[in-house]
Amino acid sequence: MTWASAPPALSVAPFPCPPWRRWPGRGFGYNQFHTTAMCSPSRAALLTGRNHHSAHMGALTEIATGLPGYDSAIPKSVATTAEVLRQRGYNTAWFGKGHCTPMWEVSAAGPFDRWPTGLGFERFYGFLGGETSQWEPALYDQTTPVAPYRGREGYHLSEDLADPCIGWIRNQKTGAPDKPFYLYFAPGAGHNPHHVAREWIDRFKGQFDQGWDALREETWRRQLALGVIPPGTKLTPRPEQIPSWEGYPDRYKPVASRLMEVYAGFLAHADAQIGRVVEAIQDLGVWDNTLFVYIVGDNGASAEGNPHGAWSSPSYQNGVPEDPEWLLEHMEDFGSARCENHYNVGWAWGLDSPFQWMKQVASHLGGTRNGLVVSWPRGIQDAGGLRSQFHHLIDIAPTVLEAAGIPQPGEVNGVPQKPIEGVSMLYTFSQKDAPSTHVTQYFEILGNRALYHDGWMASCFHGRLPWVRIQSLPFGPQERWELYDIAHDFSQGEDLSARHPEKLAQLQALFDQEARKYNVYPLNDETMQRALPENRPNLLEGRTTVTYYRDNVRMPELATVNVKNTSFDLTAELRIPEGGAEGVIVSQGGNMAGWSLSVHDGKPVYFYNWMGHESYAVECAEALPPGDVTLKLTFDYDGGGLGRGGTARLWVNGHIAGQGRIEKTIPFLFSVSGETFDVGDDTGAAVGPYAHGVPFTGTIQKVQIALRSEHDAGTKQAMHEGHVDAALKSQ
Repeated sequence: MTWASAPPALSVAPFPCPPWRRWPGRGFGYNQFHTTAMCSPSRAALLTGRNHHSAHMGALTEIATGLPGYDSAIPKSVATTAEVLRQRGYNTAWFGKGHCTPMWEVSAAGPFDRWPTGLGFERFYGFLGGETSQWEPALYDQTTPVAPYRGREGYHLSEDLADPCIGWIRNQKTGAPDKPFYLYFAPGAGHNPHHVAREWIDRFKGQFDQGWDALREETWRRQLALGVIPPGTKLTPRPEQIPSWEGYPDRYKPVASRLMEVYAGFLAHADAQIGRVVEAIQDLGVWDNTLFVYIVGDNGASAEGNPHGAWSSPSYQNGVPEDPEWLLEHMEDFGSARCENHYNVGWAWGLDSPFQWMKQVASHLGGTRNGLVVSWPRGIQDAGGLRSQFHHLIDIAPTVLEAAGIPQPGEVNGVPQKPIEGVSMLYTFSQKDAPSTHVTQYFEILGNRALYHDGWMASCFHGRLPWVRIQSLPFGPQERWELYDIAHDFSQGEDLSARHPEKLAQLQALFDQEARKYNVYPLNDETMQRALPENRPNLLEGRTTVTYYRDNVRMPELATVNVKNTSFDLTAELRIPEGGAEGVIVSQGGNMAGWSLSVHDGKPVYFYNWMGHESYAVECAEALPPGDVTLKLTFDYDGGGLGRGGTARLWVNGHIAGQGRIEKTIPFLFSVSGETFDVGDDTGAAVGPYAHGVPFTGTIQKVQIALRSEHDAGTKQAMHEGHVDAALKSQ
């Protein structure tokens, strides 16, 4: 190939937008590119060039265990591409979604060596969880929490990620014009919650009224016409577990259509932001020598929104599916900060046309096959068209290193390195029809598994449906393996297992070999057992009393004392100035679920938000007196199960000052979208009926929370199951 006079700038953008011919004449698309079928594992594979189990990210950080393939702690022996390039003179930056840091390390205490800034990225601006609000995101600048949405009307995360990204590129080229850069841009779109302005939603009004069955067929026909899929590709049938559009209630079809209009607008808006980043690189005159890798998502479409979709993410993440009547009544909220909406299961299946299944189902291409576009004007001579070689996320790292002329180091920071397990795709840049050099690849997520080898694929759908609560199914001979000749059956449309049992047995044996090699075993879909806290470090293990201070803001929920499904006492030592005080003393969660203790018009109020659907307020009759004040909240839980109610009482200087009932409580998680625990403030979306930025105007000496009851074994087990279910529904 023709080399430039300097190493290329490198840009990797895992992104959900569909135009595989976005830059005609400058690059090309790939129609047999694969992910792992889930977020965190895909990112670990992309960033390191190793299989996700080799990078210790066999599943999610929320269900990490001590097993080597599943502890979620990317080891030093698996250095990221960013770290390798940084040491060879590249500036490196990451903007957007993280979700590769062990959950017990996401706190102000760190450690920070597995935050993006510790994984080779000099610059990080983004969020660390599986999802976040696009209107009120839980962002970090490096390792410092920030709230850029405050005071900014019309703020949106996708735009806010693009702005500093563009600024970083410009500063980098101004400060060191000849120095190359490596940029990882990972916006939150199109993960739920699907948030975007009405003007973007309305562009797609009426375009999904035909339903998911028709959308799937239309997409298939369009793919055939464009040549994205080969002639004769079968449109695989709808699984019996997914309702047909015809059989879906007419009353709720407008809700389903609107949810997809919001999603489409969300993607279009995000596409415009990535276009701004591209234009900025072009304006600087360095686009021709930029290797731009554009990955269309990190898994198949998400079916985690339940059959009727969702208005409130915490609702389905806590195992409380919403009444479709509620969604019908609140359609105007879709896309806004008033809700955290997600589309129906049927749309996920429709969007993965023509393949079987969807996200989490690593056994089939609907879960793992994602589009890819590559552009490098100075390095690609045969621009335009399509590439059909089989490739995987682990192939991006060796491609980037080969393009940069950098061999994989045998040692990084004194630590011997595991060999990169992917293969470079650079040969496809100049050889359109060359045979694929990625001959064998295993897939596995939560027991759903497959093995690709030289044009054939053996697939085992273990049985867990992505939208169904916790299941545990046995492994063994009762599982059904399927066999596909995907060299001639692009969509896995014809199962050949009965016709070629010897080929299936060969691939099953090869899966076993690869699984042993890459730490996939032991296979485990027992998500409850994997969720048990003893499987991971817990910095609050055994503590029933914790003291917090004004410095404690943006504390992740799983790094704080758990006040759910139990009785507790909260005591705030305050100093009230003459004239009174206002604002939030302590809060947890956001406008979809959470609680806060605050002062309004001088009077203390305990506010509880249940799923965004219902709210309860217990208020004192009189204002707090000036001077030193002890404000106490006692909550007497009804007991006997999960998510039950209780009686809340407010005490001022030892005297009861207000009481009331909280009829329902959150059973598992207040938020997986980055809403946190805050002392003296309420960051993110406001829990209560107050505006952003309501810090307490008095003095908070300390806030102590003491749990008063132990959970019984059954409650503990149910809570563990619910935590996992919520985490899985957020990826």
